[in-house]
Amino acid sequence: MLNRKALAWFLIITFAFSWPLLLAPLLLHGSGPINGSLTTTAFWALAMWGPGLAAILTTTLVLKQPFRSLNLNHLGPKHLYLWAWFLPAGLSILGGLFTLLFGLAKPDLQFTMIRNALASAAGAGTIPVGLVVAIQTAFAITLAPFINVVFALGEELGWRGFLLPHLMPLGQWKAILISGTIWGLWHAPAIVQGLNYPGYPVAGIFMMVVFCVLLATIFSWLYLNTRSPWVCALAHGAVNATAGLPILFFKPGFNLAFGGTLATFPAWIAMAIFIGWLVVSHRLPVPAQQEPQTIPA
Repeated sequence: MLNRKALAWFLIITFAFSWPLLLAPLLLHGSGPINGSLTTTAFWALAMWGPGLAAILTTTLVLKQPFRSLNLNHLGPKHLYLWAWFLPAGLSILGGLFTLLFGLAKPDLQFTMIRNALASAAGAGTIPVGLVVAIQTAFAITLAPFINVVFALGEELGWRGFLLPHLMPLGQWKAILISGTIWGLWHAPAIVQGLNYPGYPVAGIFMMVVFCVLLATIFSWLYLNTRSPWVCALAHGAVNATAGLPILFFKPGFNLAFGGTLATFPAWIAMAIFIGWLVVSHRLPVPAQQEPQTIPA
């Protein structure tokens, strides 16, 4: 049975904490996040801990459960961390290939975007462009996911560590769909400011929901097999690090809302293919004995 009181408190705390922070750049500067300001980055990084804070407060104060019930002291099967680490990069690359296949962008092996950025940076004009691209790509795939875990854990402790298990009485697929939808809607204040889908402040919200449902399906598979938010935090960190990698290899001027990143529909196809493989290979739904225990109502 659903614990509606716990779910309500979790959602209230999550949105009450995160949405003001997500809206803060718009209210303070009157511009969206595309300007890449440090202020926007700081506000949004802090907002990522809204779901985690809600999970901690709801678990300890509403449910009267020990903090350890959130499974931060548990890792689960280690091989799944390799999936979490490298799968997002693979999906991003496949999404980039689909972007080219559909004619939504053109390849640019001259790396015009990076070349222009180096030309405008003092003292950077002598650095080989190919070396810069290689370093950025290697860093995004190898080290950046672990750095991003610091903030990604805030979301994953909430979305997968708390919300998903508490929706499991509805059934695994419904729990994944509902948690993914809520996750997508949580991003709405950032989407209207231009995140992921610039120029589409309303339609972008619906596109973000689709993206988050697909991504939530993969993250939920990882969580249900490990019962640990850490694996999802690593996967989330890897997504944030590699989602835009294909952009480095495309000519500037293409529509970012429809191709080039993991959040766009060519990459949705890549994610859907992977999810289809999970279903066909009987890895999803996850067997009941591996599902996390839920808190009774």
